[in-house]
Amino acid sequence: MSSEILINVRPVETRVAYLENGVLTDLTIDRKTSPTLVGSIHRGKVIRVLPGMQAAFVDIGLDRAAFLYVGDVRGDIDTESGEIFAEDTAEASGFDEPEESAPAASSSTEVKSLDRPRIQELLSEGQTILVQVAKDPLGSKGARITTHISLPGRHVVFMPTLNHQGVSRRIEDPNERERLRQLVQKLSPKGGVIVRTAGEGATDASIKADLDYLHRLWEEVHRNYEKKKTPGLVHAELDVELRALRDMLSEEISRVLIDDPESHRKVVAFLGQFMPKYKNKVKLYTGTRPLFDQYEIDLEISRSMERKVWLKSGGYIVIDEAEALVVIDVNTGRYVGKKDLEDTIVKTNLEAVREIAHQLRIRNCGGIIIIDFIDMEKEAHREKVMLAIKEELQKDRARTTVFSMSNLGLVEMTRKRIRPSLVKTLCEPCSYCDGRGYIKQKATVAHEIFRDLERDAHKGDQRAAAVVHCHADVGDWIYEEESEMLEYVENKIGRNVVLKLEPGYHVEQYEIFTM
Repeated sequence: MSSEILINVRPVETRVAYLENGVLTDLTIDRKTSPTLVGSIHRGKVIRVLPGMQAAFVDIGLDRAAFLYVGDVRGDIDTESGEIFAEDTAEASGFDEPEESAPAASSSTEVKSLDRPRIQELLSEGQTILVQVAKDPLGSKGARITTHISLPGRHVVFMPTLNHQGVSRRIEDPNERERLRQLVQKLSPKGGVIVRTAGEGATDASIKADLDYLHRLWEEVHRNYEKKKTPGLVHAELDVELRALRDMLSEEISRVLIDDPESHRKVVAFLGQFMPKYKNKVKLYTGTRPLFDQYEIDLEISRSMERKVWLKSGGYIVIDEAEALVVIDVNTGRYVGKKDLEDTIVKTNLEAVREIAHQLRIRNCGGIIIIDFIDMEKEAHREKVMLAIKEELQKDRARTTVFSMSNLGLVEMTRKRIRPSLVKTLCEPCSYCDGRGYIKQKATVAHEIFRDLERDAHKGDQRAAAVVHCHADVGDWIYEEESEMLEYVENKIGRNVVLKLEPGYHVEQYEIFTM
């Protein structure tokens, strides 16, 4: 399988695309105006402790306070020494690949242990703490943070506040897994270590060098934390292009194309220091056609921002992204099949599975995801679809959990969400409908005007005319379609009604005055 990484660099944004056999399978967009904060380490100040939510709001130097849940607070937080302790668990937020026995952060609706210390016992208002951003701010919510620091390297993730040791689940060879475990134990790191997928086949010297670098980085973070006296950034993650190569570059990648000379020099220098064997895979793209146009990436991005995505057979899926979940509906569309109805449904569902997994990766959809497959009568067909979706999701770098299909043909799943989705990154709510996706019909607004006229008929001088300021389309609708109703209201309230058309008004906006 031939894979490529394309890096498109411009002064205002950097885009990184990962292609497998010419097909876009992963996309990262980082804009200078709203860069991702995930992985950055801050000096924070607790500004409010909420016992009822078992959480705290922490000032980390951003516009909005960050959210810290009790499950993400270290038990020895008051020492500020970074000592290792076994009883706590945390999420290694510096990476998103599944790990064996990987520590997982508690959700905001679940307390893992009844005897866990309460938030008011761990934190107090005004206290300063060292925290790391686990999730970017989403919508009206501030960043999600943790006191369990994780520092990702090329081969390992170092967690200085834990003593957990593990190996990526994606390393399947039992002999290699055992070798890596023994190697980590032999090195006796002063902290927790998880060997990443990229660590498969790595030499003892490579992993030791990785750990030594991360140890030095942790010491630097601590020095910066002690020097800083106000809430704010202590350590920033690598630039998006370097971060992408650190996490994705492997033997499977045939080449890396970069279309900016300065970024090309920076990447080559980075690889020469940390990943020298991949240095020759990096090429500067000098074609006259834009890099993403050459590989039709922009076309794929536009397709992934549409609500409806067509399948090759003629069926289609509809993806609706809400605040708390993503809903996907599968339809046969123009596909009529060849054999019978059940066969048509199964083939549509199986084709939809591949496209859904593909779209989830490109769109970076996260949180709760509900998939409404077309109902299948046979249990064997249901199992076939479930097996297909689990196989497709194994290719996803983000952690996913899939539950069995319900009797209604619904599949519930979760996908780890760290940064905003593609739609949230590139789009904003419609300013006209305020993100609802619909506006009131002209007839509906007209009827609201009539009801308000009747409701306020007794107010003011009964001899004065009522002047209605409204959008021109609504006024035209009343004159053309609701003239009978207008006459009825005038007779009932005993006043003349005058419509003053306001082209600048929103179609749902109107005001009633007495003249």
